[in-house]
Amino acid sequence: MNQYSDDLKKTMQENSKKLTQLGSILAKKQFSYKIEEKTSKEYWQKRIEDLTKYNEISLAYYNQVQNMMNLINKEKAQIFLLEISKFHQLGTELVKMMHQIKETPSIINSKDKQQSQWSKKIKEKFVKVNANCLEHEKYMNMGFRKFYDVEIKKILE
Repeated sequence: MNQYSDDLKKTMQENSKKLTQLGSILAKKQFSYKIEEKTSKEYWQKRIEDLTKYNEISLAYYNQVQNMMNLINKEKAQIFLLEISKFHQLGTELVKMMHQIKETPSIINSKDKQQSQWSKKIKEKFVKVNANCLEHEKYMNMGFRKFYDVEIKKILE
């Protein structure tokens, strides 16, 4: 006998379908956290636009994940909601730093021997926030994958 209601199974299938659609959009917009030492304002403007679009789609994706989790385990869903908030905060901080670099692109140039302490600090912080964004996103994806394998798969089967 199936312990899950047909309504829950149907809702999970619908949410899974939406998640798959968002996932394929996200895959097409894939953002690379690799740091390039480009010193043109146009390059940094494009990076800002790319990251902003990527974050918008990512937030929609993770909110859909959280909706699915909320149907099964409200406590884990609330924790994931905090993770989404942190992801948004880190992304916002990274965009803000990219704006600083766009205004003074020489910040990112490691070959610039005339760099001020201010430039070096911004670059160090940028590298750190960039790495934190990447690691946090990996952490969120691993957490959802684990939740999916343990909780959701058995409902969808």
